[in-house]
Amino acid sequence: MSYKIVVDSCGEFTERLKGDEHFVNVPLELQVDDHIIVDDETFNQAEFLKLVAASPNCPKSSCPSPERYMKEYTCEAEDVYAVTLSSQLSGSYNSAVLGKNLYHEEKGEKNIHVFDSKSASIGQTLIALKAEECEKAGMPFAEVVKTVEEYIEGMNTYFVLETLETLRKNGRLSNLKALVAGALNIKPVMGATKEGTIYQIGQARGINKALDKMITVIVEQAKDTENKILAISHCNCLERALKVKEELMNRCKFRDVIVCDTAGVSSLYANDGGIIVVV
Repeated sequence: MSYKIVVDSCGEFTERLKGDEHFVNVPLELQVDDHIIVDDETFNQAEFLKLVAASPNCPKSSCPSPERYMKEYTCEAEDVYAVTLSSQLSGSYNSAVLGKNLYHEEKGEKNIHVFDSKSASIGQTLIALKAEECEKAGMPFAEVVKTVEEYIEGMNTYFVLETLETLRKNGRLSNLKALVAGALNIKPVMGATKEGTIYQIGQARGINKALDKMITVIVEQAKDTENKILAISHCNCLERALKVKEELMNRCKFRDVIVCDTAGVSSLYANDGGIIVVV
């Protein structure tokens, strides 16, 4: 049975997925002041980070249109799956669902399901890989959907930010708190709730202590890691990501490990030096 997996561009693709015809990225657009950046293969992370650092304004993102999703659903594949960043953080999920409805109205019935990742970034990658695994196992469409939805419920997302500047700019953190945190070198350890919203797990003084704290929390909360993939994405800090990978692998056994640099949307939120871990 043929299949296609559509992932909005907040989800990172490994080199293998970039060359796999079953997978396609649907780009969001990023805006920094008057600069419009398409989050596709032309995205230049270094230039984007320079624009963000130089701007006093909050960078913005806009989700793909329902028509763009519908275009990707219009294909020869019998089963189509879309994976979007959390519906609590973006309109991408709603847009993907509207695209599905448009397809049904204009072209008739087809197996299309939209997964709300309740995560972002490398978390979306894991969901896409789970859908691929189910398809390769020969599961029927309904069973793939059920299995992947259960997988999403069991996922955990964590991240540590080098800077709070983007959170300050977009209003998620007061100026005073950001200034105090910066002066004291306090780094928040964040996570995603089961509903897909962001919450603070803890904090530590200095990036290394914050990463240690995140690792400790992951190890305490992780279950059945032998059957799971450890996924890490980083924004321009590969050495830091590899240290997190090494420490987690020393303390837990994983089925596989993925390390990716963040794409555009993830770079916007993680900012320079940010680390995202999904198990």
